[in-house]
Formats: sequence, C-alpha cells, structure tokens
Amino acid sequence: MALQSGEKLPMFIGHIWSKQKSRWTLLGLRLLAFLAAAAATLVMVLNKQTKTFVVATIGTTPVNLTLTAKFHHTPAFVFFAIANGLVSIHNLVMIMMDLLGSKFDYKGFQFPMIASLDMLNLALVSGGANAAAFMAELGKNGNSHARWDKICDKFGAYCDRGAGALIASFLALALMLLISFLSILNHKLVNSSSHNSHNNIIALPN
Repeated sequence: MALQSGEKLPMFIGHIWSKQKSRWTLLGLRLLAFLAAAAATLVMVLNKQTKTFVVATIGTTPVNLTLTAKFHHTPAFVFFAIANGLVSIHNLVMIMMDLLGSKFDYKGFQFPMIASLDMLNLALVSGGANAAAFMAELGKNGNSHARWDKICDKFGAYCDRGAGALIASFLALALMLLISFLSILNHKLVNSSSHNSHNNIIALPN
C-alpha cells in the first residue's frame, strides 16, 4: 500500500488535529458543565435563612415567631438539587472515561452509551431547573388567585441564593445541550472523515 499523492498527508494530519481539538473542546465544556451543576447543587443544598417576626403584642411584650426557610421544605427544590447533583457526577464520570478510555475496550458501544446518557442528563437538568424556576416565581410574586403569599419580601437572602443556583443550573442546561449537539456532530464528522481518509490516502497496488 502506498500514498496516492503528497497532498493527502496534510489532509490526514489535519484530520487528526481536528479530532484532537474537538476532543479537548468537549472536555472543556464538560468541565464547565460539571462546575455549573455542582455549584447549583451546593448553593441550593446549603441555602437557608432564619428570621424572627413579631406576630402579636401582649401589653408591651412582643410575641415573636422564628421561621427558617430551607430548600428541603419544597419538593421541587429537592428534585432540583438531586438532578443537578446527578448531572455533575455524570460529567465527572464522562471526563474520567475520556481521559482513561483508551485503557478499555467498549466494542463500539462508547458513543451510543455516552450520547444516551448525555440526553438523559439533559432532560434531567431541564426538568429540575424548570420545576425550581416555577416555585421561585411563586415565591417571588405569590399567586393571588390561590391566595398564596409571596415569601421573597421576607426571606430576601434565601431567594437571592436560590436565584444564583437557578442561574448556574440553566448554564449547565445550556452546556449540556451544546455538548450533546457537538458530540453527535463530531461523531458523524469523524466517521465520515475516517472513511474518506481511508479511501483517499491508502491505495492498493494494481
């Protein structure tokens, strides 16, 4: 077997370089997604605020009531924390698999497995972020029709930290969407380029 022409070698080198660049790009995006999801999880789990309110006055003695707002008081926030925690673990595992993947033989199942897990975690973080966003809007503005009072005017710091967690989670969602798209696109391009390179660079002698 021989090279057909000297022009094919730069194409082959360019293909290898493009593959490596795509790999490191995806690794960088996964690292950012891991950090965003982990930050969202930690901020939400550690989010609580305690305030004391005067609810009545007996003579000149005020009657105080101490309330604490915690994330686990709202099931949507619990789901949010679990979802983002799982997404952060997923991206950490994917990073380790990419760095150590050459030591394992996946028998062609690596891409379908990773693509399926990426889409699953994309749906998971989307559900968690949107459920928490709905409850956050309810806490900020209340619902006059259901006679649910807003709480963010009383627990401002709690709501501010919750908003920060939401921003981090939606950033993780956008990154997971981009990762899924680039991963599928890169897989198709690599397969196409590999097939073309094999046909164009290597030629059987007559």
